[in-house]
Amino acid sequence: MNATVEQLYQQYIQPIPIAEQLHLIALISQKLAAHSQSIVQKKHSLLELEGLGAEIWQGVDAQKYVDELRQEWDKPL
Repeated sequence: MNATVEQLYQQYIQPIPIAEQLHLIALISQKLAAHSQSIVQKKHSLLELEGLGAEIWQGVDAQKYVDELRQEWDKPL
């Protein structure tokens, strides 16, 4: 079955009375709410990023890098 959501809606949902459609929405909402509560969402800390990309900066003198950036700022466009 390769029906789209729109096709399923038109064929099966749209013909039923509004009260039944509302009941269906309530059932789906309850199931989604229960499912979302069962998913444990781990909170992340900014500290998890510590050291990320450190290899990019190996061998780079921080002061020299900053000085070069400041020289670029002084150049006219």
